[in-house]
Amino acid sequence: MFVIFMNMEPDRKPDSMEEVDEEVQEDLEEPPLYLVLLHNDDYTTMQFVVEVLMAVFNKSMEEATRIMLNVHKKGAGLCGLYPYEVAETKVNTVDTLARENGFPLKCSMERES
Repeated sequence: MFVIFMNMEPDRKPDSMEEVDEEVQEDLEEPPLYLVLLHNDDYTTMQFVVEVLMAVFNKSMEEATRIMLNVHKKGAGLCGLYPYEVAETKVNTVDTLARENGFPLKCSMERES
């Protein structure tokens, strides 16, 4: 379908294509961030925790091992700091992987204070 605009001024656009007056908000706030944590249990293997950290959180082997040891020794380990939707997705991914592999690994998120 072709639309022909007749008798238009050369610099004038049709009404539907006129420029929109845009305001830019100068005081935009960053979205709140959420801590994603893994929690220790007596059944999930250390190797599985390291694999999850590498696959889901893109950690290096060294960093994944360090976090896994925090989970093992301190009861919990910080995996990262993310916006809400990203944190929620990572928690759900960890839960799904853990269940599929028969582990009770718990992953949670809490708002950064």
